[in-house]
Amino acid sequence: MKSRFFAPLLLFAAVIMLTAASVEAAYPEKPVTMIIAFTAGGSSDVQARIMEKYWNKYVPQQKWVFVYKPGAGGAIGFGEIAMAKKDGYTIGGINIPHLIIQAATQKAQFKMDDFDYICQVVNDPQCVVVRKDNKLKSAKEIFEYAAANPGKLKVGLVGPNSGHHLMYLDVKKKYGFPVTEIFYKGAADQNAALLGGEIDVMLGNLNDVMRSLEEMRVLAIAAEKRNDFLPDVPTLREQGYDVLSDIRRAFVAPKGIPSADLAFLRETFKKICLDPEYQKDMKTAGQPGEYLEGPALFEHMRSLEADIREAFAKK
Repeated sequence: MKSRFFAPLLLFAAVIMLTAASVEAAYPEKPVTMIIAFTAGGSSDVQARIMEKYWNKYVPQQKWVFVYKPGAGGAIGFGEIAMAKKDGYTIGGINIPHLIIQAATQKAQFKMDDFDYICQVVNDPQCVVVRKDNKLKSAKEIFEYAAANPGKLKVGLVGPNSGHHLMYLDVKKKYGFPVTEIFYKGAADQNAALLGGEIDVMLGNLNDVMRSLEEMRVLAIAAEKRNDFLPDVPTLREQGYDVLSDIRRAFVAPKGIPSADLAFLRETFKKICLDPEYQKDMKTAGQPGEYLEGPALFEHMRSLEADIREAFAKK
């Protein structure tokens, strides 16, 4: 009699426990913190806000909570991500090669291995840029003028220990380039310095200069091929200078989050990056979108590490 009475109860209890377990495992079940290592309104933030719009489309049950941790070329924010709780509820944006440079050459609170890589979302080529009224009309003229007038040409960079700085060191190693370099805290300061005549040339991200094309002239792009945003601008290689340099933006989590959560994040971010409406929004914002899966991104970063160590050891 008792067994007949308790059997249904045990079955009911088992169903309740299984249901509760499945509900508990439904990631994400609370808002996800998104750490941005740069100031609000900058290129990294603008891109992340576009991602947020489509996260809300594919994961409407939970929102992102943005937290800004600017400073030290992104190192403060990158460190915050690396040291966050490994529960899948803190992720963040990183910039490459900034993270590699800081991990390899500085006393950073993180290493490249301290992250689970979700995906790359942007490949932003660097450019050689002047003000529109500058008498120098090509990258060749920039290099020739610098060689003929050592130290006279003032070149603006965001950095130090940034992708801009790395490009400058590469140019200097290969072509001499005897200029006076001036560092700025961010792209907004760099742009203002060029427009105000404080510097003659700047090495800057395509996305950052797109905002001021009415007043600036892009002389060359440090990419394998011309960019769709500025198809008439030649590459540095076309002009005889073997220089490739880009700033990549990606998303990561602290190393060791639950594997199912990482798989969910990777799958969702891939859906977002392949969404035609997202791609339209990226183009409108001047963000050069390029999707790359997390493991492939990490391998790309590893391939850059030795050259970066060498470049900064000799600077």
